[in-house]
Amino acid sequence: MDDDVSPLPGEAALGRLGLEITQPRSATSERRFPDGGAWRVEIPSVEGPEALEAVLEEAQRLGVPVHRVSQGSGVMMLTDAEIGEMLERAGERGAEVSLFLGPRGTWDVGAATRSLSGGAGPRARGRDQLGQCLEDCRRAAELGVRNVLVADEGVLWAAHQLRAQGDLPADMRFKVSVLTGPVNPAALRVWAGLGADSVNVPSDLTSGQIAELRAASPVALDLYLEAPDDIGGFVRLYDSPELIRIAAPVYLKFGLRNAPGIYPTGRHLRGVAADTGRERVRRARLALDMVERAGGAPLPMSAVGDPSLPEPARFGLPVEVPS
Repeated sequence: MDDDVSPLPGEAALGRLGLEITQPRSATSERRFPDGGAWRVEIPSVEGPEALEAVLEEAQRLGVPVHRVSQGSGVMMLTDAEIGEMLERAGERGAEVSLFLGPRGTWDVGAATRSLSGGAGPRARGRDQLGQCLEDCRRAAELGVRNVLVADEGVLWAAHQLRAQGDLPADMRFKVSVLTGPVNPAALRVWAGLGADSVNVPSDLTSGQIAELRAASPVALDLYLEAPDDIGGFVRLYDSPELIRIAAPVYLKFGLRNAPGIYPTGRHLRGVAADTGRERVRRARLALDMVERAGGAPLPMSAVGDPSLPEPARFGLPVEVPS
């Protein structure tokens, strides 16, 4: 137990009531982003230029730093002009844009994804979806995108191999989706070894389990403090200081419970996407206020504008392609 660990919410009041029953707490993470920061803020489900504009306006109004925005509809659901506009507007504020790669199993003809077991879930089915995801990645890179969301181990491995071979930019960053996020330390190392640069771990893990993941790898973690209903609907805003302390380097993500599913978004859902984007920023403000009331963040926040990430150990060398 660290000497400088701040009290948990309500700890002093419970002590006065004779309820000093706090269990041993995990050690403070000593890992950091390359810029020295320990945590960053991400606003997810920013589905296009209009939603991004709403998020940036609300962030400025509420004083919320936004390090990264991410999108779930996919690269293929945006025009070149829309992607360019998002990169330009986010770049003006120092925010990184992350776009989801390609179609996934939940979008195609496979009926198993709608069964009780969920089948293979969002993974890329067959050669076609694998190739389509890689095509999305190539197109995004050529348009200037440097962070893409991946929900399949094969897509991640293949994209990382192309990056290592120079077919994709060396500064391309791969972000693993919560839809396939790891729940144990070995799995986290596997995703990192396959090429992941940040990994969205499920929000239903305990603080101790998240600390176990952190101890296994320096790869950046992404963590929903409020999760959409389709991945559990968890609301963990009060856990912000503790999760910053044990999970650094970590992106705190702010999803939205009781919000409609909007993937893929088009003109028919632009108003909903903008309104829910604004509310996600407000949720971030609530969490930041809780951190401040607890005496401030236990570890320093990264400055906005530097998206660089730690580089974890990778598996082997790039594959040799027959001539």
